[in-house]
Amino acid sequence: MNLQSPINIGQAAAAAGVSAKTLRHYERIGLLPAPSRTESGYRQYSAHEISVLRFVRRARRLGFSLEQIGELVGLWRDPHRASREVRTLALQHIDELESQIAERVAMKDALERMAAACHGDDSPHCAIIDGLAAGEPS
Repeated sequence: MNLQSPINIGQAAAAAGVSAKTLRHYERIGLLPAPSRTESGYRQYSAHEISVLRFVRRARRLGFSLEQIGELVGLWRDPHRASREVRTLALQHIDELESQIAERVAMKDALERMAAACHGDDSPHCAIIDGLAAGEPS
């Protein structure tokens, strides 16, 4: 695919590793600027838009929210940005990830306790069901 000349939405999505629906969504929410259009109204994407899409995709894979990605894209576009702003955003995200990991570990531990207490036999009594009914997983 030649990214020197404009490409259509399907080609752009494939080049960036996202779906056309995702690409349109990113346009709607302002992560990606509106592309140029042909006389018949078809979207046309340049290498610049593809690089923005790839940037967004990589940030999503790292778990950044769309709002955070919007900030990152803005910082990326700003040649006068202070790297401390980017680092602060990344460190805040790391804190969020640590919190999410702790929550998941607590969920796993609670489920393991309930599973260990369940006999797993033909009896209708089940510590897992009892624990869920009692609100134990928290």
